[in-house]
Amino acid sequence: MADSTKSAKKEAKKDSFWKSVKTEFKKIAWPDQKETVKQSVAVLCVSVAVGLIITFLDTIIQYGINFLTSIGV
Repeated sequence: MADSTKSAKKEAKKDSFWKSVKTEFKKIAWPDQKETVKQSVAVLCVSVAVGLIITFLDTIIQYGINFLTSIGV
Protein backbone atom coordinates (compact mmCIF):
# COMPACT_ATOMS: atom_id res chain seq x y z
CA MET A 1 0.00 0.00 0.00
CA ALA A 2 2.81 2.39 0.87
CA ASP A 3 4.61 1.62 -2.42
CA SER A 4 1.61 2.68 -4.49
CA THR A 5 1.40 5.95 -2.56
CA LYS A 6 5.10 6.67 -3.15
CA SER A 7 4.87 5.93 -6.86
CA ALA A 8 1.76 8.09 -7.17
CA LYS A 9 3.62 10.98 -5.52
CA LYS A 10 6.58 10.49 -7.87
CA GLU A 11 4.26 10.55 -10.89
CA ALA A 12 2.61 13.71 -9.60
CA LYS A 13 6.03 15.35 -9.19
CA LYS A 14 7.02 14.31 -12.73
CA ASP A 15 3.80 15.70 -14.18
CA SER A 16 4.24 18.91 -12.21
CA PHE A 17 7.84 19.24 -13.40
CA TRP A 18 6.97 18.82 -17.08
CA LYS A 19 4.04 21.23 -16.78
CA SER A 20 6.44 23.78 -15.30
CA VAL A 21 8.92 23.19 -18.11
CA LYS A 22 6.18 23.68 -20.70
CA THR A 23 5.05 26.89 -18.99
CA GLU A 24 8.61 28.26 -18.92
CA PHE A 25 9.17 27.41 -22.59
CA LYS A 26 6.12 29.48 -23.49
CA LYS A 27 7.75 32.49 -21.80
CA ILE A 28 10.89 32.35 -23.96
CA ALA A 29 11.21 35.15 -26.50
CA TRP A 30 12.65 33.27 -29.48
CA PRO A 31 14.60 35.46 -31.94
CA ASP A 32 13.43 35.74 -35.52
CA GLN A 33 15.54 34.55 -38.45
CA LYS A 34 17.04 37.99 -39.15
CA GLU A 35 18.22 38.39 -35.56
CA THR A 36 19.63 34.85 -35.48
CA VAL A 37 21.63 35.43 -38.67
CA LYS A 38 22.91 38.77 -37.35
CA GLN A 39 24.08 37.23 -34.07
CA SER A 40 25.62 34.23 -35.84
CA VAL A 41 27.64 36.52 -38.13
CA ALA A 42 28.79 38.52 -35.09
CA VAL A 43 29.94 35.35 -33.32
CA LEU A 44 31.75 34.18 -36.45
CA CYS A 45 33.54 37.53 -36.88
CA VAL A 46 34.62 37.67 -33.25
CA SER A 47 35.83 34.06 -33.41
CA VAL A 48 37.93 34.77 -36.50
CA ALA A 49 39.35 37.96 -34.94
CA VAL A 50 40.31 36.18 -31.71
CA GLY A 51 41.84 33.34 -33.73
CA LEU A 52 43.96 35.81 -35.70
CA ILE A 53 45.08 37.57 -32.53
CA ILE A 54 46.08 34.26 -30.91
CA THR A 55 47.95 33.22 -34.07
CA PHE A 56 49.80 36.56 -34.18
CA LEU A 57 50.78 36.39 -30.50
CA ASP A 58 51.86 32.75 -30.84
CA THR A 59 54.09 33.62 -33.82
CA ILE A 60 55.68 36.57 -31.99
CA ILE A 61 56.30 34.49 -28.84
CA GLN A 62 57.71 31.62 -30.89
CA TYR A 63 60.05 34.03 -32.73
CA GLY A 64 61.19 35.51 -29.42
CA ILE A 65 61.87 32.13 -27.85
CA ASN A 66 63.79 30.96 -30.93
CA PHE A 67 65.82 34.18 -30.85
CA LEU A 68 66.64 33.80 -27.16
CA THR A 69 67.65 30.15 -27.51
CA SER A 70 69.88 30.87 -30.51
CA ILE A 71 71.90 33.50 -28.59
CA GLY A 72 73.47 30.87 -26.34
CA VAL A 73 74.89 28.82 -29.22
